[in-house]
Amino acid sequence: MESDLILNYERKFFGTDGVRDLANSGSMTPEFALKLGRAFIKFNRGKKIVVGRDTRLSGKMLEGALTSGMSSEGAEIFSAGVIPTPGISYAVKSLNADGGAVISASHNPAEYNGIKFLGSDGCKLSDDEEAEIEQLLDNHSNFSGTVGNINNNPELVKDYAKHIASFLNDDAVVNNVAFDCASGASAESVPVLVAETKFSRLNTKIISREYNGLDINKNCGVMFMKNLTDYVAQNKLALGFAFDGDADRVLISDGKGRIIDGDIILWVLGRWLAKRKTKGSDKVAVTVMSNMALETHLAGEGIETLRCPVGDRYVLETMRNSGASLGGEQSGHIIASEFTGTGDGLCTAVLFLNAVKELNEDVQTLIDRFGRYPQKLTNLMLTKPREFVNMEAIDEIVSEYREKISNGRIFIRTSGTEPLLRILIEAPEKNLVEELSEILSSKLKEFC
Repeated sequence: MESDLILNYERKFFGTDGVRDLANSGSMTPEFALKLGRAFIKFNRGKKIVVGRDTRLSGKMLEGALTSGMSSEGAEIFSAGVIPTPGISYAVKSLNADGGAVISASHNPAEYNGIKFLGSDGCKLSDDEEAEIEQLLDNHSNFSGTVGNINNNPELVKDYAKHIASFLNDDAVVNNVAFDCASGASAESVPVLVAETKFSRLNTKIISREYNGLDINKNCGVMFMKNLTDYVAQNKLALGFAFDGDADRVLISDGKGRIIDGDIILWVLGRWLAKRKTKGSDKVAVTVMSNMALETHLAGEGIETLRCPVGDRYVLETMRNSGASLGGEQSGHIIASEFTGTGDGLCTAVLFLNAVKELNEDVQTLIDRFGRYPQKLTNLMLTKPREFVNMEAIDEIVSEYREKISNGRIFIRTSGTEPLLRILIEAPEKNLVEELSEILSSKLKEFC
C-alpha cells in the first residue's frame, strides 16, 4: 500500500520487528498504542483485524489501548489473547481478515513490550508500509463516525496449534522430548500440540510453561538455553525444543545437551525440501549472521545461499524475490513458505522432526558434522539512538582489519530491537577471531 507519503521518509519508531520500547514509557505507552491503532486502520483501510499478545504484564494494558484506537476507526477486533505471533498470522488467513497485530517484545525481557502489524496475507509489513503508518500517527481527521466491536476469541490459539499438529507425521514423533515454553506465548499452544499428536502417548515434558507476566524469557527459552540443555542431558532425553517469548523462533538441544541453532536447522530442512523436490528448494535465504559453513554445506547439495539483512521479514522478502522455498536466521527464525508465511517456532520443530525421519538423519552427530567456522558476536551497549551512530567512521576503522582475514568476515551493525552495536567476527582460525573481537570491541566503544 505505497503512497506519496513515504517519499524520503525514514522510520522513527519501527525497527526490524515492529515498534519496541520499555513498557509504559517512550513509544510503548497506552497513549501511543492508541495512536498506532488508529493509524494502522487508516493505513490498512480494512475493518476485520486479529490481535494477540504474549504473556507480559503490560500486554493487557497495551492491548486495551491498541484495540480502542482500532475500534474508534470502526474496526472489528478478534482478540485471541495469549498466542504466538505465527498464530496471529494463521488466524488472519483462516478468518479472511484484513490484517493483524501482535503485542510482544519477542526475546526481550519482561520490562519491554512491542507492537507489530501483519497484512491480509498474514505477513509482516514492509519498511515503506510502516513508514506510511508513522506518517498517519498524528492524523486525527476523517474519523469513520462508527465504533467497532472487540470480540474475545480464545479458541484461536487451539485452532492454530491443531493446524501445526496436522503437519506432524506419526512416524516422525520421537520419545523422550522436552519443550521449553520460555514462560511465553507457546505456553498456551504447546500443550495443545502435544495433546493432538502421538507426543501425548510418550514421555514428553513441557517446561517453563507457567507464567506470571514478569518471567517471560527469564532463565529459560532460547535466551537461556542452559535451562533446556541441562534438563535434556540430566534426564537423558533424545531432544529438546526451546522457543522465545512470542514463539516465532526455536532452537534445539541434542541428547548431549548441545545447541542445534538455526543454521543447522536450515541445513537439515534445505536437504529435506530438495529431496521432496519442493519448488524453490534450490535456494535458501539466510541473513548476514549465518555461519559460512552453511553456505559450504548447501553448495555441496547444489543449493544456492542468498544473503540478506537481519530480520525475518527481510528473509521473507528475499524468498519472494528469488522464489526460494526456505529461509531463516541463525537465531532460529525459520520460514518454510509451503507451510507458513512467517517465522514459526512450533512449525519449525514439527518440520525438523519430519525431515530427520525422512532423511534418516542422526541428530546426535549433526553438530559434529556441521563443523562451523569459529564465530564470535560481541554486543556493545549504545548510549545514543542508533541513527546517530557514525557507521561510516566505524567502517573506516574496520576496513584495515578486514584485510587480515583471508577467508572470513567482519560484520558490524546496530540492532533494530535493542540499544546495541553488534560486532560479528568469523574466520577459520579461532585465535584470530578472539584477537580481532577484543581489538574492535575496544576501538568501537567510543562510537556508542
